[in-house]
Amino acid sequence: MHLSVAVAKIDKWAVQSGGDTLEMIERPNGGLSLVLADGQSSGPGAKRISLGVVRKVVADLAEGVRDGAAARAANDTLYALRKGKVAATLVILSADLESRDLVITRCGDPPVFVREPEGVLRALDDKAPPLGFYRYMRPMVKTLPLSPGLLVCAFTDGLLHAGSRKGAPMDIGAMIDALWLREKTAQGLANGLLEHAMALDDGRPNDDTSIVVLLVNAGEGTGPRYMRVEMPAPDA
Repeated sequence: MHLSVAVAKIDKWAVQSGGDTLEMIERPNGGLSLVLADGQSSGPGAKRISLGVVRKVVADLAEGVRDGAAARAANDTLYALRKGKVAATLVILSADLESRDLVITRCGDPPVFVREPEGVLRALDDKAPPLGFYRYMRPMVKTLPLSPGLLVCAFTDGLLHAGSRKGAPMDIGAMIDALWLREKTAQGLANGLLEHAMALDDGRPNDDTSIVVLLVNAGEGTGPRYMRVEMPAPDA
């Protein structure tokens, strides 16, 4: 198998520091995990929240802690620090090569879309409590066989809010289906979703928006690995 991961991300319009944080980590026993958090509100305060959440989760995953336990530990830390007054959403996508599973862990409302190898697209949208509000919190965890043709798309609520100022929010499921007919790559899907969201907001995003796509392709199980990052850096 061959794992392909793509990310597309933009901050809220006229905000210097967005509240979304994404990190990727190799799992101790093989595979990788993508950790995406969205801090409450936007700006530097939200960024500090999401950074803290992601750092806690990544540190636990690196030690072999299971995804659901890592999410609960991040909740405990945020609750202890902010006394239940600050929240964050969290998604962990883990391709676990030891168990040959793809594990999806959700804390908060944004759904995760899954396209099965047979071509059926569905939303994992069961109610999931966010991090930080409750002393005891149980994340929603879904485990799927890691097989060629499996596609997973996770995002922060900026994608849900795209177009809301004009009363025309995006039908995300329909857009994923339409893009997949043209762009059968992780990067093409992530870029297409972000471009459409920005068009709905007239180029001025209504909220921080991050999109992560993980695609399992058929292929050789050995060979080189590649990662590419494109990121604008403000001039000094």
